[in-house]
Amino acid sequence: MKAVPVADIEADLSGYLEQCQAEGPIAITRDGKTIALLLPPLDEEDAERLALAYSIRFQALLDRSRESIKAGKGLSPDAFWQAVEQSDHEKERTSEGQ
Repeated sequence: MKAVPVADIEADLSGYLEQCQAEGPIAITRDGKTIALLLPPLDEEDAERLALAYSIRFQALLDRSRESIKAGKGLSPDAFWQAVEQSDHEKERTSEGQ
């Protein structure tokens, strides 16, 4: 992976974006240490996955959810799928009423 100082990225962001799309990820460095990665998503879904994977707020939500499940506050698999099915039926009724 190519490493480029942040000052160089600031000077020619457009050029590095093109290079990234053609050649792959670029490590952005400051004082020789990687501070960010410039990487091309494969598609919109990949971009969303990457953004969520590194979202501090989303990771905190997942952590709280895991703790809740460990504490016995989650739904059993059967109850989960029952709730999904109920939600689907409610959506069908709502769309039929329009």
